[in-house]
Amino acid sequence: MALDLKKRRFTSHVVGVDQNNEHLEKALELGIIDERTEMNNAIADAELVIIAVPVDKAPEILEQVLDNISPGQTVMDVGSIKANICNRVAQHSNRDQFVATHPIAGTEYSGPDAAHYYLFDGKVNIIADKEASSPDSLSVVEKLFKTLKMNTIYMDAAEHDRHIAYVSHLSHITSFTLGLTVLELEKDEKSIFNMAGSGFASTVRLAKSSPDMWAPIFQENKDNLTDAIDAYIEKLNQLKKQIESGSSEATHHTISEANQITRILEGIELKNQAATIKK
Repeated sequence: MALDLKKRRFTSHVVGVDQNNEHLEKALELGIIDERTEMNNAIADAELVIIAVPVDKAPEILEQVLDNISPGQTVMDVGSIKANICNRVAQHSNRDQFVATHPIAGTEYSGPDAAHYYLFDGKVNIIADKEASSPDSLSVVEKLFKTLKMNTIYMDAAEHDRHIAYVSHLSHITSFTLGLTVLELEKDEKSIFNMAGSGFASTVRLAKSSPDMWAPIFQENKDNLTDAIDAYIEKLNQLKKQIESGSSEATHHTISEANQITRILEGIELKNQAATIKK
């Protein structure tokens, strides 16, 4: 985000705050940030504060930031859980200077070395509970995501968390579980290396994601996610019973039903192609 916002002249100066000194030094070396400082100094001098930390820590940090900002400053977060952070500051006197966002983009890699340009182009951003944000702060954040070439939509925070459990968090659960299953059943790593095709690689790719990021996400969205997992397990058991029964017709029907997701995937692909042409 910092790379693209500087490249596209949304800002000329990015200040970094992090508990990890190695990450700060690497971010400076790579030109992601221009300066490192302490939290209070950053809050005092910033026009815009972007909170990008694990979702279980974000509400506390946001509260600290809102306690210390001045009129005219704007604060946003980029976490994939929105109800917890919105509820935490709902009654804060500076709540209207905060905009809750979730830019849906990323990779399975983390840390400054994983940063690259154009990550957000053509992707979807969500702003939650926009009515709680002031027009001025909302305008700043909408301009930021327009600069990143993202398509912004607006949702209720709780609804966001319910939907994201199905289409994002469950995908990671599936990938982590597949990785664990293969590691447990197949002790010969050479066999995994030799026999794993592109299907395995693409399905298990997300299992490389950071536990520091994803363990808090699962906990903060546990109610929605456990519902999604229950539904997923039910479908797995259904398919298992069809396979056990030897009913090729039943499994064929189940696979055909799953194929209907192709319509949605093709729609996403066309949308991404349109965004690339526009860019």
